[in-house]
Amino acid sequence: MSREERIELAVVAKQAGVRIALVRRYVEFGLIEPDPDAGEGAGYDPASPARVARAERLRRDLGLNYAGAVLVSELLDRIRALETGP
Repeated sequence: MSREERIELAVVAKQAGVRIALVRRYVEFGLIEPDPDAGEGAGYDPASPARVARAERLRRDLGLNYAGAVLVSELLDRIRALETGP
């Protein structure tokens, strides 16, 4: 993915409808990862806001903790990948 296609942390938070601190927490749990080559202005995949919003809905609606919400989100991504095939 090219550098131009990456988005900033503040954009991830705004599009996901959450605070920047919450996005940072999900980064700590490994839900989304910054581009290692982006340096201080770390860029994120454009799909990151949707992943954060989904994990936050799981956390809020099902009462999961952060680790549980991240785990369920990752499992849902794997299921979707298996259903869509190669």
